[in-house]
Amino acid sequence: MKKTIPLIVTFITGVIMTVEYFSPHPLVQHPKAAIEKWGISVMSAMIVLGTLNILIVNLPRIVRKERDWMYKAIMVAAMIATAGLGFYEQGKFDDKGSFSNWMFTHLLVPLQSTMFALLAFYITSAAFRAFRARSVEATLLLAAAIIVMLGRVPIGELLSAKLTGGALNLPDLVSWINDVPNLAGKRAIMVGAALGAISTGIRVILGMERSYLAG
Repeated sequence: MKKTIPLIVTFITGVIMTVEYFSPHPLVQHPKAAIEKWGISVMSAMIVLGTLNILIVNLPRIVRKERDWMYKAIMVAAMIATAGLGFYEQGKFDDKGSFSNWMFTHLLVPLQSTMFALLAFYITSAAFRAFRARSVEATLLLAAAIIVMLGRVPIGELLSAKLTGGALNLPDLVSWINDVPNLAGKRAIMVGAALGAISTGIRVILGMERSYLAG
């Protein structure tokens, strides 16, 4: 029963949410609306359980002063302060004079910007290791990357105009690369991902894929 009931619930839910896209009948729309409300309730409960799990896991380590306990203390303090301010200000986040908005604007946004700025260096190092002309495919990737990077900066356009006498406009070549081969490859990947998602969804609805079940 531990596996049979979840499989039945998954099958009924999957069928209703799938048929809902093709039928406006109330017999389908009403259960669909109820399922969405249940999903919101479950997600709210998951947020509470996740918060409790963070506290249960990190508070003992902070008390014992284990490795990196200071970072854990800052995380827990920030979480409690943010939640407390949310309850205290009662949804006044959009108010520019609220402290919640100030924390988001002056703390979270700069931290996110710093993280993405650091990611640029990791991407550069990864690209340096990947762009090695060891095969025909790697050579094409390297050539396309060099053309696109040069075409995105003013010096690239200047060099192409000087070297080719105006016969080649590098930004136009970059636009062609992005609009034709790159877009074609992107669409192929999206179609493949969509087909994979559809097949996985069908397997889950039919009970063939049971990895989401405990044990």
